[in-house]
Amino acid sequence: MADLGSASSRRMWCSIPERMQLHVAMLALQFGYAGFHVVSRAALNMGVSKLVFPVYRNIIALLLLLPFAYFLEKKERPAISLNFACQFFFLALVGITANQGFYLLGLENTSPTFASAIQNSVPAITFLMAAIFRIEQVRLNRKDGLAKVVGTLLCVIGATVITLYKGPTIYSPATRVNSMNSNTITTPVFDFGTLSLGDAKGKNWTLGCLYLIGHCLSWSGWLVLQAPVLKKYPARLSFTSYTCFFGLLQFLVIALVLERDAQAWLFHSGGEAFTILYAGVVASGIAFAVQTWCVDRGGPVFVAVYQPVQTLVVAIMASLALGEEFYLGGIIGAVLIVAGLYFVLWGKSEERKFAREQLAIASTTDHSIIRPASHAKASLAQPLLSSSTENV
Repeated sequence: MADLGSASSRRMWCSIPERMQLHVAMLALQFGYAGFHVVSRAALNMGVSKLVFPVYRNIIALLLLLPFAYFLEKKERPAISLNFACQFFFLALVGITANQGFYLLGLENTSPTFASAIQNSVPAITFLMAAIFRIEQVRLNRKDGLAKVVGTLLCVIGATVITLYKGPTIYSPATRVNSMNSNTITTPVFDFGTLSLGDAKGKNWTLGCLYLIGHCLSWSGWLVLQAPVLKKYPARLSFTSYTCFFGLLQFLVIALVLERDAQAWLFHSGGEAFTILYAGVVASGIAFAVQTWCVDRGGPVFVAVYQPVQTLVVAIMASLALGEEFYLGGIIGAVLIVAGLYFVLWGKSEERKFAREQLAIASTTDHSIIRPASHAKASLAQPLLSSSTENV
């Protein structure tokens, strides 16, 4: 019965157009990452070691990914070679070790809101890197190229507005009356206790900003460098597992050398265990697999352009969960982000349409060349003319 339900769910998911699957996956990914900002800050505030935290995070992610990679990709997984191992090691160094390390160092010296905001440079950096490496084609003499450039800028500007401009209050959370006091007291929708999730106190804000910039550069580089490797190694879950494995080894060596306190490896509360579990399952295991699939099917710029949505989600979550007010700046920023996403996705759609038209013209030309030949030759050549299968 469970098998029938699972098969039915797979058929239902497969019936959804892949383009829609990509959008749903990227939106879900941003919600997961938005929660990760708060969870990571909570872990640091509770005293979890920033060297041990990523070790446990990647252990959980690897344990989650490994069974699926082993059983689901037995037939399609290419054999691991020294060349592939070196590429996975380098991807882990950039996308896991440098990415997560710089993030935790930056978050320790700043705040979750600022960390989320500065990540909005990722689309612009990724777009520039992808254009330099010729992974993403930018034709400024065509409307699709201009749309992608304008859309990326709008996404970054919108997220910046959310961060820097408040404006008048548009939404204020509900208040409740304390029966013991006649004064009206504003309270959050959910009580997070006495745990502080705000800005870091007594920290080096400038150094934190530099760390977060390094985090953004690493993340963008990881998105761009994944694309060519995935073409040679199409088993996405195995690809992600190998990368996670090498990232775990790198963090383990760093932690064993630099972390001298043996107590740092122990859990001291359920809250610490939850933050590590969330980071490993949601922000690493699920997020890595979803992100790799989206890079493979949609390209690095498609994945990166959704990054500013995270700032909007953080703003909404802070308003609903932490009782923070929602300001006009958030509305304006949200409109700019949505407009930017529309421009980029419309530009990519026009680019695909143009590519299909060019392919159709080329196929027609080839067919007209083959046509004068004998019927026997034409019938032999015809099966070699494959149709384009553009999904994203």
